[in-house]
Amino acid sequence: MDQKAIYPENFEEKIIWNAIVWTFPFYLIGALYIVAPAMGWLMVLYLLKKLWNQNINTPKHERIYIPIGVWVWIVSMLVMLIALWVGHADWNLGTTKTIKSSVGWAKGWALMAVFPLIGCLNIRPQIIYRATTIVCRQALFVLPICVIAFYVGLPQELYTSPLKIVGGPGPEFFRVNLFNVTPEGQPRWFLFAPWAPALGFVACIYFLFALQQSGKWRWFGIIGSLAMILLCKSRLALVVIVLLPFSLYALTNLTRFAVIMQAAFASLVAGFIAPILLTYFEEFKAGFRAARADSSRVREALGRIALDRWQSEAPLWGHGIVERGPHLVQYMPIGSHHSWYGLLFVKGTVGFLALAVPLIYSFIELVFKSQTNQTAKVGLGVIIILFLYTFGENMEILSYLFWPAMVLLGIAHKQPFKSPLTEQPGSIQNPQVQITARS
Repeated sequence: MDQKAIYPENFEEKIIWNAIVWTFPFYLIGALYIVAPAMGWLMVLYLLKKLWNQNINTPKHERIYIPIGVWVWIVSMLVMLIALWVGHADWNLGTTKTIKSSVGWAKGWALMAVFPLIGCLNIRPQIIYRATTIVCRQALFVLPICVIAFYVGLPQELYTSPLKIVGGPGPEFFRVNLFNVTPEGQPRWFLFAPWAPALGFVACIYFLFALQQSGKWRWFGIIGSLAMILLCKSRLALVVIVLLPFSLYALTNLTRFAVIMQAAFASLVAGFIAPILLTYFEEFKAGFRAARADSSRVREALGRIALDRWQSEAPLWGHGIVERGPHLVQYMPIGSHHSWYGLLFVKGTVGFLALAVPLIYSFIELVFKSQTNQTAKVGLGVIIILFLYTFGENMEILSYLFWPAMVLLGIAHKQPFKSPLTEQPGSIQNPQVQITARS
């Protein structure tokens, strides 16, 4: 396979490719938040058109098949919308707020079903891998400029795009920033993301994709994603980047005798040294919290408030909308910084299950498929990252950033089931696809 040149070969690949590689230009004009939902829904219309025209004469390689895993995400995100409507009705929030929140759903939770559905089109995963590594390479040129800007005393914010008139979760989604300074006086960089931990989230996904490349592009992706993680100073990103390779290795080799024996031996040793491990874990946890004590305190307080009000006021359908928190949490929205707390507060138990069910289903299916399929292995990595970040970010408002991962998830669900008993150990290979090379 030629790793020097990978280019889109059809309409859907061209759209995905350009939407990714133009990340920085879109950010500079404030269009990044707009591009993802607009492109996503237009691509759904394109997919529906192809489905409508599909018949027995359609070539096999052009046929669209929507697997069960993608249907689970579609149904679950529709349940999110139902929970939103019921919550608004229960709290008499009015037609205007219901319409506004429904539009927000279409630009948020809905994208977590829209993009796996787009993955059912004829899109090669290599297109996504290469496009994201190109963004990582671009970041290696942009980051030094942003670092220098801090040390020479340039302003944090350059401007706010007039495109903010279209509306969004907040003005930070349309601001162009060079850097940010924490209350402790420490600089953090977040490039095209609305805040620093969000960049760490995206960088973890790009790191996973970079590992699927080879040669210089692999190193561009790895170094670029690690640079973003280090400069955004996201604690969760550092944890994810360490846990991801080990968890993928264990989960994708469950049928290999050597791995099973390693796991058995590790469990035996862990049993003997459990007290020491627990002590180290507590010390790590304390250090993790102390790294940014104020942030940890606010996050924990937001979680407690969200849980208390969910249990006492709206256990089933939630409150319908977010609410501004008290001074104790610096007036941040209740349930923010945590997808599960946010879902319980806004959409209740129904909304909580609407995210838990597709994550669990995708995890189980892709664990099985990843034993013999490399794309499914990457999809499993996506699920692991998404799950870990549900404890640190609100997935809904960041779906416009991590959408390439959801497209890959849809592609992973399309992969066929194969019995690992028919595969030889170590035989998992990248799928052979035709790559267009240009001199």
